[in-house]
Amino acid sequence: MKILITDDSPTILKILTPPLVEAGCEVIVATDGQQALNLAKTEKPDLMVLDLMLPKIDGYKVCRMLKFDEKYKDIPIIMLTARTNETDERLGKEVGADAYIKKPFQPEVVIDEIKKLLNR
Repeated sequence: MKILITDDSPTILKILTPPLVEAGCEVIVATDGQQALNLAKTEKPDLMVLDLMLPKIDGYKVCRMLKFDEKYKDIPIIMLTARTNETDERLGKEVGADAYIKKPFQPEVVIDEIKKLLNR
């Protein structure tokens, strides 16, 4: 499985990458929205973990651009964000996010959500 993690925080990348690699996943990392969009299109990951507050293009736009494109709409996207109000979560669902996890988070919660979405 190929997982694209997009977050501008090195800490989040360090928390999520090792357990995914241990689980046998290939992990690709992006640190801004433009890079995430480019990698999603060139690498065609099996799933994306996407922060909302990113440099260049925010996570909402990245998600919307992928979910409204026939070639990429089936890539499951987990939004992982510090934005915790209901409006943000509703907007995440409206642009096509398959799951919405709020920071701070337990790595196991993200791993479980990844497994759930990949087994659909």
